[in-house]
Amino acid sequence: QVQLVESGGGLVQAGGSLRLSCVASGSISSIATMAWYRQAPGNQRELVASITSGGSTSYADSVKGVKGRFTISRDSAKNTVYLQMNSLKPEDTGVYYCRARSLALRIYWGQGTQVTVSS
Repeated sequence: QVQLVESGGGLVQAGGSLRLSCVASGSISSIATMAWYRQAPGNQRELVASITSGGSTSYADSVKGVKGRFTISRDSAKNTVYLQMNSLKPEDTGVYYCRARSLALRIYWGQGTQVTVSS
């Protein structure tokens, strides 16, 4: 089992920055990839960025404008994955979820953290 706890969300003005954190606990060694998803009001949850256990990163092409503004990273010593979000826009508003996928393809979700960007 893997437990994920997100933090770092909040209310920020457009153009501002936030850094989200996701701390993993439990069967850490079983984690293959971790990712950040977001869900805007009335929309489906969508992938924002992912990072492998080896540190390779990818960003969702379908989420316009994320690449170049958002950066996913990890600190293995702290079992933590980050999402640095810069130049935030009102359309970035939503609940941001951390997801882990194990080597056995099991999926784990955190409880989410709210990000609100005011114009």
